[in-house]
Amino acid sequence: MAMNFFEHQHRARKRTTTLIVLFALAVIGIIAALDLLGLLIVSYTSRGHGGNMPPGNVHFAILTLSVLFTLLIVGGGSISKTMSLRAGGKVVAESLGGKRILEQSADPVERRVLNVVEEMAIASGTPVPPVYILDHERGINAFAAGFSPNDAVVSVTRGCAETLTRDELQGVIGHEFSHILNGDMRLNIRLIGVLHGILLIGMIGYFILRISFYSGAGYRSSSNNRKGGNPLPLIGIGLIIIGFIGTFFGNWIKAAVSRQREFLADASSVQFTRNPDGIAGALKKIGGYTYGSKIENPNAPQASHMFFGQAITSGLAGLFATHPPLPERIKRIDPTWDGKFPRVTGAAAQTGDTVSGGAVSGAAAFAGGAAAQHSPVGVSRTEPAGTPRTRHFADHVGNPTEEHVKYARALIGSLPDYVAQAARDPYGARAVIYCLLLDSDEKVRARQLETLNRQADAGVLRETEKLYPLISNLKRELRLPLIDMAMPALRALSVTQYAAFKNNVAALVAADSRIDLFEWSLNRILTKHLGGQFEGRRVPGTKYYNLNRLGSQCSLLLSMLAYVGSRDEDQAREAFSQAAKYLPVPGLRFLSLTECSLEALGSALDELVLVAPKLKEKVIAACTACICADREVTTAEAEVLRAVSDTLDCPMPPLLPGETLAS
Repeated sequence: MAMNFFEHQHRARKRTTTLIVLFALAVIGIIAALDLLGLLIVSYTSRGHGGNMPPGNVHFAILTLSVLFTLLIVGGGSISKTMSLRAGGKVVAESLGGKRILEQSADPVERRVLNVVEEMAIASGTPVPPVYILDHERGINAFAAGFSPNDAVVSVTRGCAETLTRDELQGVIGHEFSHILNGDMRLNIRLIGVLHGILLIGMIGYFILRISFYSGAGYRSSSNNRKGGNPLPLIGIGLIIIGFIGTFFGNWIKAAVSRQREFLADASSVQFTRNPDGIAGALKKIGGYTYGSKIENPNAPQASHMFFGQAITSGLAGLFATHPPLPERIKRIDPTWDGKFPRVTGAAAQTGDTVSGGAVSGAAAFAGGAAAQHSPVGVSRTEPAGTPRTRHFADHVGNPTEEHVKYARALIGSLPDYVAQAARDPYGARAVIYCLLLDSDEKVRARQLETLNRQADAGVLRETEKLYPLISNLKRELRLPLIDMAMPALRALSVTQYAAFKNNVAALVAADSRIDLFEWSLNRILTKHLGGQFEGRRVPGTKYYNLNRLGSQCSLLLSMLAYVGSRDEDQAREAFSQAAKYLPVPGLRFLSLTECSLEALGSALDELVLVAPKLKEKVIAACTACICADREVTTAEAEVLRAVSDTLDCPMPPLLPGETLAS
């Protein structure tokens, strides 16, 4: 049985624990090697002073210095490298020669990559990540990088963008989204830091060796046993050897940690697209392509474990390979493969992605998109409309299917061209968010526009006034995908622009002296995905391994969700009772409406995000049971559930047509 999102998260944390243990063993080994080197140096330099081995107190001093040196260089170097990458995936992409593809790009090759990434993001319930292209890389490869989905980027090589068909490109992007959703990226960043710290020892040794010879110290007489020999060359050579051995085992650790994840990501890609020929075709092309998946950038070795395909080659490729052999990967996807790689000579035909404004048109827009909104996708026509399935919803967290990808394509295709273009532009993206917050009441809206007139950039205000008639007529299910589409452009704001944007959002929400559910949901999503970049919010760790101390938070969350979709308190109480079956927590009780508030709900979620992944599965199952209790899910309930899931780092795909009964 395939692992679900929460099992993937649990295993990602176990892999992190494994990495920490292996790193600790490597550090102990380095300390022991340094201690031995110190003993040799002291023995070498003390010749002629009686005895070749130092006394116990000297040995203790050497061991202490070895520990301090290792912690300072390896530990400090690892932390320093990891901190240098704290800005997220864009730092990794730029270090590998990546250039950001602007969301407004009209280049057919770039546009196709953007479209596929956009579809996959909306299908998986995550904000659209920025996309980079490695223009000078002819090999077929790609990677996702970042600490979390909030700062993730997706990068493709020029060879990947130009050589693969759309289906093959979608298979590769699906593979990378698996790494984004399943917690692999953070481990990848930590691996870069660990290996950098170990590598520093050899670099210091090389530096000392160069100094000793260029200063002439390496050629001074070392045969005078009375004075002893010069230790610098020995120190340098010793550190180089220790650094080499440490790097050797570090790369072995990196390969061991990385290989199995590639099989899982390949399987997830097939699940996303239901098209094994896509990712299998991409792997076969790598095998038959002159440049394969090789990356030429000199920084490629430190990031080799992040790529879709084997990025570097060496004489010990089998031992240090961060990816399984191509034939083995292909056979797992396509058991009937004959073992022959196709000869790849040029770029694939660029078909199926003509661009009109910002949306995919023609067949790629799923028959125009608009019609698809009203036709069930992946839901039997004989199944009663609006019959939700609790486990069905919960199992889709972090696990979008082909139906979600098709539906996402349809949603994007059904947007007016002008709205889609605006969402991809920093000016337009701000205007899109402002439009979503403008009230339907004319008097309230007039006050909101007056606020924007005083506070907002004049160009953004004009764009808001142009967009409002279009956005106000959109179907409600398009609002969250529109927010996701706007994320890359919002991330491109300057710190000053973001501060003004945040203030304007707060002013628009406060204009009618109340906060409705959509305003609360939108604000949670914006804070979650922009706060890390602009406000330095840290990715939360795990604090709770059981829910015994979180009864009040669970009570508030389920009570609030019960009230959202209920006509009266009795119906809400029944919904709460259904949800409580999935969450046996001490002290769980149904709260009265006066005990509930959106502010308190936000505080409760800030605690619940700190629980272990397997417990989050129970929380999400209880939430879905709550909104499904009356056997219908409104768009308002879906929006709140998305905001709750998003806050808990559990990306939930959009509800498919036929799963939402009422708006």
